[in-house]
Order: sequence, then structure tokens, then C-alpha cells
Amino acid sequence: MDNDYDIANEDGLDFPLGDDEVASCIDAVLAHEGVGRPCMVSVSVVSDERIREVNAEWRNVDAPTDVVSLECERPDDPDLAPGEPCELGDIILAPAYIAAQAARFGTTAADECRLLLVHGTLHLLGHDHLVEQDAVAMEALEDKILSAMPTDGTLGHVVITRHRTEVD
Repeated sequence: MDNDYDIANEDGLDFPLGDDEVASCIDAVLAHEGVGRPCMVSVSVVSDERIREVNAEWRNVDAPTDVVSLECERPDDPDLAPGEPCELGDIILAPAYIAAQAARFGTTAADECRLLLVHGTLHLLGHDHLVEQDAVAMEALEDKILSAMPTDGTLGHVVITRHRTEVD
């Protein structure tokens, strides 16, 4: 599948994954979820201040966070012509926040970024964790996808409670 990624780190922030690995993480989610059409995804690496602004604007939460996903289209949208690429949406990551979070949860910054790319892509595909049953299902999906990816081995069982308590 030829997915298209626009990966931007305009401020040159320290980010532990290269563009190829960012694309590989998202590709893994799309393949696992059986997405059969090419997708376009924008990935932005931003400061804590910028993600705070995005979080306030789009989620009415005036605080920094690790990742914000902004969905555009769904791959199964009946208005998309067969084979037409899907503009899946935007994943916005704050590496300083993620590094601090990784330290709190005993993961590497790279593994935390991998988790958040999987997490953010699942959000773009319509998964959520607002109720316990959905959170458990999303955690299981993340575990399964991450177990098939190369990682630093620091993740173990994914627990989305970090995202519930931190308000992603």
C-alpha cells in the first residue's frame, strides 16, 4: 500500500524516531486494521506550548498533552471512489511531554512515541477510550499491533489509563 505521509518538525525538536519509522508505525496500524486504500496522514512534531494551543482549540482542554489526533476522512467513507486515497487526518506529537511521560512510565522516549503513533492512528480510524469497554478493546489492539513491531522492549501491556488521567 502506498500511503503518503507529510511529516513536519519545523522547530527541529529532538524526536527519537526517523521519518521512515514514523511511517512504518502508521503503516502497521493501517495493515492490522485491514485498510485497503491508500491513506494520507500528516504528522507534526510540536512544542508543549503548541500542543497546548491545539488541545485548547480542538478539545477545549487548556493543557499540554502527548498526542492529539484530528480525523478528516475514514477509509470506509462511501463518498470516496474505489482506490481514491483517504485523507485520514493529522497526528500531532509533543516530544518533550512524551519524554517526561516515558520517564514516569519506565519506557524509552522512542517506545512511548511508537505507542502514541499507534494510539493516534487508531483514533483516526474511529477507536476511542472514553468508556471502560472501549478502553479495554483499544488497549488490546495497541498491545497486538505493538507486539508485532520492532521496539526497545519497554512497553509491556499498554494501559491507556495514563491517557485517561492525563486527558489526551
